[in-house]
Amino acid sequence: MTSRLSSTPSRRTVVKAAAATAVVAAPAIAVATSAASASAAEAPAFLHGIASGDPLPDGVLLWTRITPTPDAVPGSGKGPDTAVGWEVAEDKAFTKIVASGATTSKAASDHTVKVDVRGLRQATAYYFRFTAGGSVSPVGRTRTTPATDASTPGVRFGVVSCANWEAGYFSAYRHLAARTDLDAILHLGDYIYEYATGGYPEPKYVVRQHSPKNEIITLADYRTRHATYKTDADLQTLHAAHPVIAIWDDHEFANDAWSGGAENHTPGTEGDWAARAAAARQAYFEWMPVRASTEGTVYRRLRFGKLADLHLLDLRSFRSQQSTVGNGGVDDPDRSITGRAQLDWLKSGLAASDASWKLVGTSVMISPVAFGSVPAYLLEPIAELLGLPKEGLAVNVDQWDGYTDDRKELLAHLTQRGIKNTVFLTGDIHMAWANDVPVKAATYPLSQSAATEFVVTSVTSDNLDDILHVAPGTVSLIASAAVKAANRHVKWIDMDNHGYGVLDVTAERSQMDYYVISDKTQQGATTKWARSYRTLSGTQHVERVDRPVR
Repeated sequence: MTSRLSSTPSRRTVVKAAAATAVVAAPAIAVATSAASASAAEAPAFLHGIASGDPLPDGVLLWTRITPTPDAVPGSGKGPDTAVGWEVAEDKAFTKIVASGATTSKAASDHTVKVDVRGLRQATAYYFRFTAGGSVSPVGRTRTTPATDASTPGVRFGVVSCANWEAGYFSAYRHLAARTDLDAILHLGDYIYEYATGGYPEPKYVVRQHSPKNEIITLADYRTRHATYKTDADLQTLHAAHPVIAIWDDHEFANDAWSGGAENHTPGTEGDWAARAAAARQAYFEWMPVRASTEGTVYRRLRFGKLADLHLLDLRSFRSQQSTVGNGGVDDPDRSITGRAQLDWLKSGLAASDASWKLVGTSVMISPVAFGSVPAYLLEPIAELLGLPKEGLAVNVDQWDGYTDDRKELLAHLTQRGIKNTVFLTGDIHMAWANDVPVKAATYPLSQSAATEFVVTSVTSDNLDDILHVAPGTVSLIASAAVKAANRHVKWIDMDNHGYGVLDVTAERSQMDYYVISDKTQQGATTKWARSYRTLSGTQHVERVDRPVR
């Protein structure tokens, strides 16, 4: 979602658009050098942790990466085939092993291994580990989902997005890892960032450097960048504590990616987009505990008993190129953010679902956001930052706002078919939002709400106060008030904080508790609850509540 920040930005974002005025005053942040490409002191070694993901009633996907020899660093293509054993147990001491087996790590898959374990009990916590050549991995904890027809009292997810290594430390992951009440972590995209070191944020605000230092383009580059992120202690702790359910957004490829290219891709100097996208996709599936869909992407569906169906979208692989506002392209019915096949898949899944709640993981915001009625003294700098005319409607064309025909079709499907309790779960925009999703925003609240949306802020990626280098709660108060005034379906915005969400779902309601961290530049950052919003069953509206579920 975020463009590279330079003296002449190539793309303006809604985060920047929220800034009514710019006051640049912030101390430089000390640069910390990261050990992004660790070498094994002795082989084999588990240097990148372990992980689980995509839980099912009878199984879960397990992941690790083995470094068989000191020179077999990620992306090198070096290292011998290595036998890797795995075990799943009911207890942390592994006295009650319920499943075990062996696989092989190979240079062809960057020595990552995945094991799709089946035959487990539903709604049960398990422990897992790997072995190789006498070395034993850390122990991970995972959990299966309830049976598809089970009456489930509740399900609880940690929800995160937008973790830029150079922008700060992943304290949000540590705090989520410490919670023992979560069924899974939902990662809504921008798990890694593709920029060269100092490309975003600006060099003087870099907290720790990326590896490789160049912008990632090749398969070796993407593998090395994924490996760098998985050396982070807080990220390793998160993966060891909970199964992760992930989708990608643009930065797993390149900024503002679409099916045929990206804003941050120059064919003349960076080669063929299809080759770059294929490299990014391959590295992602090697390094993430994610099952590929039948289409070879991340759109897929998971179920949590009769309580919730979770529909996960891929909004990069099939989308049309982003339009520009003013040429009519945003409303063009021939342009799509989902692609025809995926939109039909989503519509049929929503219609067929007998679950109490239909959760939709969407990497970019579906709720419309208009700036046309913002006061003139705010609209001008907003329009200037977005690169738009200073009169009329301003939208973020990288979100569903840039593909209004798809959104109109989907919302009409929900209302015409009487599909209730659809909740969109969103990342990307580096701000926290709680929204009704109106059928017609211009006449809301006289017109109906088709669904609701909870947007989580970034783990570290820059938001308003970071971009302007001003104190939190200053410019943002003016900007958020103006946005809410122009968009009556928007109930709350936090433009300044970093953190995570905890979504708690019961038959009666879905509630998002928003948590913020104290300082993304500090490894020991603390966390605190900020706000909570819920959707009561059957209402299609969000309302504020005065305390978190826990």
